[in-house]
Amino acid sequence: MYGKRILLGITGGIAAYKIAYLIRILKKQEAEVKCIMTPASSAFISPLVVSTLSKNQVGIEFWDKNTGVWNNHVAYAEWADVFLIAPATMNTIGKMANGLCENLLLATYFSMKGRTIVAPAMDLDMYKHPSFLRNIETLTNDGVTVIPAEDGELASGLEGEGRLAEPEMIASFLAAFMSAAQPVSEKRICITAGPTHEALDPVRYISNHSSGKMGFSIAKAALLRGYEVVLICGPTEETLLHPLFTRIDVVSADEMLTAVKRIWQTCDLGVFSAAVADFRPAIIADVKMKKKEQTTSIQLEQNPDILKWASFERQNNQKVVGFALETNNEKENALLKLEQKNLDFVVLNSTQDKGATFGGEQNKVTIFGKDGELVELELQNKFDIAVKLMDIIENVNA
Repeated sequence: MYGKRILLGITGGIAAYKIAYLIRILKKQEAEVKCIMTPASSAFISPLVVSTLSKNQVGIEFWDKNTGVWNNHVAYAEWADVFLIAPATMNTIGKMANGLCENLLLATYFSMKGRTIVAPAMDLDMYKHPSFLRNIETLTNDGVTVIPAEDGELASGLEGEGRLAEPEMIASFLAAFMSAAQPVSEKRICITAGPTHEALDPVRYISNHSSGKMGFSIAKAALLRGYEVVLICGPTEETLLHPLFTRIDVVSADEMLTAVKRIWQTCDLGVFSAAVADFRPAIIADVKMKKKEQTTSIQLEQNPDILKWASFERQNNQKVVGFALETNNEKENALLKLEQKNLDFVVLNSTQDKGATFGGEQNKVTIFGKDGELVELELQNKFDIAVKLMDIIENVNA
């Protein structure tokens, strides 16, 4: 981010307080930061704080009556490498989508020649309202990039989608945006994520601790590049909203395979990060199994190999990337998977790596390619891992 010129647009939402932390992060990364605030945003964060942290005067009105300074929206647009609007309220997004220009921030947006990012923040019902979804789709079609809101506690006291992405996440997204190649067009990616649940009886199942966070991070990295994303995921609490994003929820490995088969031939690339159960009960009890004095045995049978099916059914230069979670002989097992399943890449992570655990925000991986490529990525945010993985995949595609 050294020397990158970041123009921050701050609108009137309670999440505006987080922008102080974002500015600090960007300045530590040696980016140049200028800020434009809507008049309403001043109620949530002080222009003095924003100016002090960014080390630049803050633009609020077209004409500053106190200093006599004219804030030229065209000059702001020409200066900026990227215009990031965060938090982006429903009000501002609606005006951007419908051509309403009533303040300095909006005038600057309409003067930008692309490279605008919005990070929405609002209550959960607003975030899923049809009018908001229409406006976001309009902005996406206009070339605006969206940083999806997160799931969590909201100012209203409710829990759900609409929470502004954390400053660290926004900074990572921004860095990836600045370094990404020109966004691809008309490309579709299939991603699998999360665990599968294999039923024992109506109330019990066999599964694992996968959260789906890695798969959702890959989806965000792919959306950043302009891919249409189809994410097929097992049971997970992760959420994502984007006009180019389609989510297919499944439970079992059989259901996941059926979903993959339905869309695979329409995709250019597949990244299979789901932690699919290798085995399932051979017989599913019709009623809840009761505790008995004697030992109970459960006969297992193999689940379908979704990754192998996709790899051997590929057409038209489709690329296939698999994940390998190993507990021992990590490299040998990963390379065996790469060869036996005819993959373009296999991403290895180990249960022995401290901090790279199921459900966590970080991961540590090694990426092997079929032509001998080897990339080791140290412990870092899963989104950063996903961005680097997409870089590697696209360099091979080029």
